[in-house]
Amino acid sequence: MQHCFGPAAILLPGEGIPLGQWACLACDQFTSQPEYWQKARQAAGDGPSALDLVLPEAFLGAPDEAERIRAVHAAMAEYRKTVLTRTVNGYIYLERKTQSGVRQGLVGLVDLEAYSYQPGAESPVRPTEQTVPERIPPRLAVRRGAALETPHVMLLLDDAEEPVLAPLAGQKAGMRPVYAGELMLGGGSVEGWAVEQPQQVEALTAAIARQGSPAVFDRRWPEAAGRPPLAIAVGDGNHSLATAKAYWEELKPTLPPAARQDHPARYCLAELCSLHSPAIGIEPIHRVLFGANYASVLLALTEYSDYTGAGLCAGARAAGCPQTMRILCGGREVPLGFAHPHEPLAVGTLEAFVQRYLAGHAEVRVDYVHGEEACRQLAQKGAVAFLLPPFAKSDIFKGVVQGGVLPRKSFSMGHAEEKRYYLECRSLLPQG
Repeated sequence: MQHCFGPAAILLPGEGIPLGQWACLACDQFTSQPEYWQKARQAAGDGPSALDLVLPEAFLGAPDEAERIRAVHAAMAEYRKTVLTRTVNGYIYLERKTQSGVRQGLVGLVDLEAYSYQPGAESPVRPTEQTVPERIPPRLAVRRGAALETPHVMLLLDDAEEPVLAPLAGQKAGMRPVYAGELMLGGGSVEGWAVEQPQQVEALTAAIARQGSPAVFDRRWPEAAGRPPLAIAVGDGNHSLATAKAYWEELKPTLPPAARQDHPARYCLAELCSLHSPAIGIEPIHRVLFGANYASVLLALTEYSDYTGAGLCAGARAAGCPQTMRILCGGREVPLGFAHPHEPLAVGTLEAFVQRYLAGHAEVRVDYVHGEEACRQLAQKGAVAFLLPPFAKSDIFKGVVQGGVLPRKSFSMGHAEEKRYYLECRSLLPQG
């Protein structure tokens, strides 16, 4: 069995650094609300913070982007020497308390040789949604020259038959506590314990590997029996993991064969979770159009429906359609439905329309927004927002196994504040 997820040398800040100051939210949240990141900076204060190690996507494309990246790299070099003074050799088991409940996680290394974001790839670790190549270069600029990584990647196990993480809750008494506290700006709280005993580490690694064994895969997915097994799906941070992979493929040809086996860039730190955790809520990712005219969008929707035969319905008639959503702008909110959609999921129908609309309206841009309230606020300011219906958790692994990937930006694992916070780090520099 291929061990696609394993232990790591995990770096943590000194015990005197408050968790609420150090840990910050995933950089791909609040991309159209830079005021959130201003509040995060205020919450971090003048002390060391993981906020200094990341570039929030709200600032991608800003005039000072290159300067921000240089500052990130400088902070990484400094923090590696003076701030990240504790090490865990193994895994970190964590429990994150959010409004959805207590989410268990296991921080370790995913082997990028076991992962591919190429369409049609049947690697043990696969993305859940289509990777957009254009989104990789800005992130690659941060990855190149980085001395550290701190992840917001969350991986998913479909481990209902043999729970991997659930038993760890009863083993905490034998583990060393490594952090505990409240997270900034409504992120709930988190506790973490070091999983360092060799027998426990080996047992966990083997249990994770069994999830991707041919026997388990064929029993779980008889319609796909005999195909290369899927062990782990990327639940969140698809493009961050794709960036790590792109950097490794860029670096690998420059290394001698022996150095490729254990070079730090071959791996990426990530949190592994169970898809079946009651605390993992799967939320739709909504679409917001900026610079669009509401009437123009409605007309284009009608034309799209006529072109595809999707059977657009509006108002009360939308309730009986197999796919529904809502369109908002200003104080207006109208239910929409498609009676004969060509895409299997509502998010696919909407994404197909949005891309068609953008192709004919260069002045309009789209943002993929987590959270209904954030969409409503943007709609009140004049944007045209589409609110998608709830996303079924069961569609995730089924969609990856049977369809390859889901439509881009199909779902989010919980509300924005429930996303992974940057906390643990790892060196990307070879020893010696």
